Amino acid sequence: MSTYAMTWNLDSLFQGGSHSSELKNYVQQLEVHLDELESLISSFMPPSSTDETEPLHHMIEALQVAVKELEEFSAFTSCLQAQDVNDTGAGQWLAKRSELGARLNNVLVRLDETFITIDDEIWTSLLQQPSLKELSFVLEERRQKAADKLDASRESLINDLSVDGYDAWELMYDRLVAKLSVEVEGRSLSVGQASNKLDSPDRSVRKEAFDQLQKAWQNEADVFSETLNHLSGFRLQTYKHRGWENVLKEPLDYNRMSAATLETMWNVITDYKQAYIPYMRRKAELLGVDQLRFYDVEAPVGKTDSTKSFQEGASFIIEQFRKFSPKMADFAEMAFEKGWIEAEDRPGKQPGGFCTSFPDSEETRIFMTYSGSPASVATLAHELGHAYHQHVMNDLPVLNQGYAMNVAETASTFAEMIVADAAVKEASTKEEKMTLLEEKVQSSVAFFMNIHARFLFETRFYEERRKGIVSQDRLNELMLEAQKEAYMETLEEYDPTFWASKLHFHITDVPFYNFPYTFGYLFSAGIYAKALETGPEFEERYTALLRDTGKMTVEELAWKHLGVNLEEREFWEHAVELCTADLDAFMKYSEASMEG
Repeated sequence: MSTYAMTWNLDSLFQGGSHSSELKNYVQQLEVHLDELESLISSFMPPSSTDETEPLHHMIEALQVAVKELEEFSAFTSCLQAQDVNDTGAGQWLAKRSELGARLNNVLVRLDETFITIDDEIWTSLLQQPSLKELSFVLEERRQKAADKLDASRESLINDLSVDGYDAWELMYDRLVAKLSVEVEGRSLSVGQASNKLDSPDRSVRKEAFDQLQKAWQNEADVFSETLNHLSGFRLQTYKHRGWENVLKEPLDYNRMSAATLETMWNVITDYKQAYIPYMRRKAELLGVDQLRFYDVEAPVGKTDSTKSFQEGASFIIEQFRKFSPKMADFAEMAFEKGWIEAEDRPGKQPGGFCTSFPDSEETRIFMTYSGSPASVATLAHELGHAYHQHVMNDLPVLNQGYAMNVAETASTFAEMIVADAAVKEASTKEEKMTLLEEKVQSSVAFFMNIHARFLFETRFYEERRKGIVSQDRLNELMLEAQKEAYMETLEEYDPTFWASKLHFHITDVPFYNFPYTFGYLFSAGIYAKALETGPEFEERYTALLRDTGKMTVEELAWKHLGVNLEEREFWEHAVELCTADLDAFMKYSEASMEG
């Protein structure tokens, strides 16, 4: 069996970490390219005929170079911060990233305004030219969004102010979280390490970790309510000046998704969620408690010997990927061999996991803390799914690689489903099979209940934030209300400070960093069903779908590659029923286990 490193190799990208001279030179090069792009935009004159494509083509080529380099730099700084939250050099690069990001956004505002100045008929004809046709969806999308915003000078002002306003509140949150520590089992742990204890098989450990985390978040709730209120306030003021009334406009546009699709998805989930109430009661019985508490929802039930070392987990993932896609398996093997994965359990790391892409180097990096549990193996597969998605798009123009979060979660969840199903099938005992089935049901609960609670909370929070500052006590109340509704009053105790502990509420990339997860989960379930039906030839269809994710709406993508209408209930009902099949199987196995 191969021996893979559990720490990633960043030196192959820029040697020397946050003190890298290569990184410094690269950023200087990026700034030169931004200068060149700005010059091209300043001198651009709207074409008067379709023969005048060259200036527009040069401008877009320069844009792609700048975008590619900024994304490369941004990804590297994210990795530096994640691997060591105390790296002050990384903090300085993060500030530089915000500065350059705002500068590029200003450039994009001016670029988009030039698009608006082009006559409609000439614009339509230009997009049919060979040099621009491949980018027509993205360019037309930019033009439409520009028409929906303020003029260039005011949009540039918003971008400039965001560096020390909007984005600064997110950075402040990150720094505050990095300094938090809690005592669990006599050890001082970061909040990320303590959060890993919430899926411990020992309820006393889970309770201690939960209680200590609650205390830590509550002690700092006044500060975190400031970051959340001011970040969201900046966002709402921006919407107000643009004339945007609906707070879902930005996340829906970002995810290239219609309001009808989102509403249909949540309606179907709400209608089917009743089926999970008996499961919540059964899990409480299996855990020996009268009613589940929040820290019990992700607790393992039964016993399993399926704990895997990092090497074993890697080999298992590669083996299962190969049954569906040899190309995906080869990619995963390469990622392990080249040291693209940071999986070591050590203090000082950022909590959570992610996959980030380096479009200039055509590489990816995966960040997580590997524990050897089935859930940890699934997380590793999940992030490798993200990485493979980027891998199959590396040869596309960088503007066509900009897929949204909802379809990004599709590729990752598809990979996770492959591994989870394989684990169930290879279980050596009925008890182990029941345990692994329950982990699959846990995923449904997470996407149908936990994510729904986040969506409900954020929707209601923004309604109140429009009227003024929302106090920390009211934030707790809103979170409790959302969790009780989403979990259908099935829990004895909830997590009122979840709004403070969940990073996604405090990021500035895009609001409502929640419903795309559920979309991706169910969309991938539909894709997985197609893969099972189709067999080996599905690999090419799957690759084609992934390659189109950066240049279509999700409704267009689903219709082209799956032949389904996402604004109608049928697809979502079928996808949810695939999930409830796992639920039925778990209930059957768990009943037999209890009787035995």
